[in-house]
Amino acid sequence: MGAAFSLFMERGYSGTSTLDVARRARVSKRDLYAAFGSKHAMLVACIAERTERMKQPLKLPVPTGRAALAATLAAFGRTLLLEVSRPEVLATQRLAIAESERAPELAQALDELGRVGNRLALTAVLAAAQANDLLAAAQPEEIADMFVALLWRGGLITRLLLRVSEAPDEAERAQRARFATEMVMRLYAVSEGEN
Repeated sequence: MGAAFSLFMERGYSGTSTLDVARRARVSKRDLYAAFGSKHAMLVACIAERTERMKQPLKLPVPTGRAALAATLAAFGRTLLLEVSRPEVLATQRLAIAESERAPELAQALDELGRVGNRLALTAVLAAAQANDLLAAAQPEEIADMFVALLWRGGLITRLLLRVSEAPDEAERAQRARFATEMVMRLYAVSEGEN
């Protein structure tokens, strides 16, 4: 996967052949096809491996108090900012954008494995928080979208993709995650009548 990913980043999806990957990985094409089935499956596996790290904070237990919910959201926010800002993740997004006309399934795979998967995991935590009366009644998907939008406020993701901004450092990631958490907790606070 390392050989495939580096070639996809260097040459693009269309410019990389399975023979190129086999040579760089020092395996036969037959071994590649046995392991992955296709070049597309190789890229999807690379994307899946990189998106899995972003889900780690949401494997925490369901929060039972507001402080625990805030800690879960902040941890998720910091990790999302860190992982999506990694050069290889940004390169993957640029590749999917560049290849979207010729291979729209790549953009679809990136969206499903990255954004959709993380949104579903975040939505599940938010729904559980609502069930524990920690957040007001609203669509959990709406809350998740608001949280992520607040993390990336100011067009940060676009600036990173365009290479006109540096990846946020630890202090900025913490500040952005704290701000998004505080705003969501305030916007969706449970009123006394809802308890």
